[in-house]
Amino acid sequence: MEAIKLDEGKMPVETKDGKIILIDQRKLPHAIEYFDATELEKMCFAIVDMVVRGAPSIGVAAALAMSAHLRDLALAGDRQPTLADLDAVKAKLDATRPTAVNLKWATGEVHAHAKKLIKEGIGKETFAEKIFQFAQDMLQDHLARNKKLSEFGQSIVPESARVITHCNAGSLATCGWGTALGVIKSAHLKGLNPRVFVDETRPRNQGSKLTMWELMQDGIPATLICDNMAGYLMNKNEVDLVITGADRIAANGDSANKIGTYSLAVLAHHHDVPFYIAAPLSTFDPEIATGSQIPIEFRNTDEVLQIEGQSVSLQGAEALNPAFDVTPNHLIKGIITEQGILRPPYTQSIKEALDRNSGERN
Repeated sequence: MEAIKLDEGKMPVETKDGKIILIDQRKLPHAIEYFDATELEKMCFAIVDMVVRGAPSIGVAAALAMSAHLRDLALAGDRQPTLADLDAVKAKLDATRPTAVNLKWATGEVHAHAKKLIKEGIGKETFAEKIFQFAQDMLQDHLARNKKLSEFGQSIVPESARVITHCNAGSLATCGWGTALGVIKSAHLKGLNPRVFVDETRPRNQGSKLTMWELMQDGIPATLICDNMAGYLMNKNEVDLVITGADRIAANGDSANKIGTYSLAVLAHHHDVPFYIAAPLSTFDPEIATGSQIPIEFRNTDEVLQIEGQSVSLQGAEALNPAFDVTPNHLIKGIITEQGILRPPYTQSIKEALDRNSGERN
């Protein structure tokens, strides 16, 4: 699958002349290459193989892919797409990454809007234009929400704070500004001078490859650490704050994020270091009561047994590769959203935030 070249930038998902263009995050930080994911099959490959990654970015990419597919169906045939077409493309995209709920939320939004357009009985050209514009508007909405989230979040960052983050929750993962890294970026721009310890985040190394790249581009002081060094730093009183993103948050505040987040939260709790989640409301899944109901994706064990294609173990060795773990709500001091910082009891604060958000959207 060929990469195409565009101008450099940090937007993980963009549209250009009706095409959907992704930064190929597999190639960072050594090269900036772009991937044409306009065709549905290519987008499904891109999501599974982590050309695009990060729950909010996956959601936007899937929405664009679904809308582009429906657009092309309408323009290529003599009819609008049917409800069966909507169901089929949504199911195909939803199956690519089962843990990140933003994907299912985003395809659900496109499905509902397409269904509405079909019921209006508009012409296929108008349908094609409106459905693709709807997904493009979702991208712009994500940018605004992440910026607002980050501005709320900077209030929890003390001056000269030493912050640990895990995985990557910056521009690449969230479409333009960031969630966990967006909070840090906003604090940096305010002159609070945060310094970041970056977990390398095995086995895909999103921290060492992507978070370090973004922080260095933004001029924010950052130090790379192995995942198993966080306890050492906390024990030495060298950590003031932990902020991570999330891939799915249950109605009670239990939060699924990249594997290793739970361990970090337990360490933070033991050392009395505040642990925060930063995530847009599209990451919340009010239909599940607790984190025990969140499906955990298991990925190819070669990601554990190899680094950059080179074996780090013995031939025939067995490995385990859960991509996510769940942090229980009692370990989380607050959840930073575009509706403000949610506090315990989360069942109440999450419902109130979702209700406010729904009222604003309507």
